[in-house]
Amino acid sequence: MKLLHIDSSITGEASVSRKITAHVVEHLQHENEDVTLTYRDLASDPLDHLTLAAGGSSSILDEFLSADVVVVGAPMYNFSVPSQLKAWIDRILVAGKTFSYSETGVVGLVGDKRVIVAIARGGFYGPGTAAASNEHLQTYLSAVFGFIGIEPEFIVADGVMVGPEHREAAIQSAIEDIGSLAA
Repeated sequence: MKLLHIDSSITGEASVSRKITAHVVEHLQHENEDVTLTYRDLASDPLDHLTLAAGGSSSILDEFLSADVVVVGAPMYNFSVPSQLKAWIDRILVAGKTFSYSETGVVGLVGDKRVIVAIARGGFYGPGTAAASNEHLQTYLSAVFGFIGIEPEFIVADGVMVGPEHREAAIQSAIEDIGSLAA
């Protein structure tokens, strides 16, 4: 199994999404004997923002397309994805490669790929919360991956900035949720 591990948090060792992605990768490695891991840290090695002159990066797209499983760390920054992650997304949404248009609408071309997203949100943005209408991270990533034919799986840690006790409880709850992931 080819596993692509993407982290995008700028907070390094203090990052909740990085802690969760590390546990997801460990779980997948433990459950699968033959794992080839590729790691990309979008904070320490950021991609340039997409420009017409630069076009897409075929190496980023090839890396994504060759992976069987992609684990993405996605902290919520200002109600959505970090710009580092957006730059990566801009490289993998490519007409004719990961999606196409037909007379009936868009057709996702990479539905055979598994994507697991570790989300960390400072507050409470889940369904039924007062701030749910401000949640544009999980909904955006669902739309992005759905557009290319993938139904992503989410591991969520909510309220990580509420206080130290809640942060640890959110991390533990997310780690427990990892156990329910299929190998």
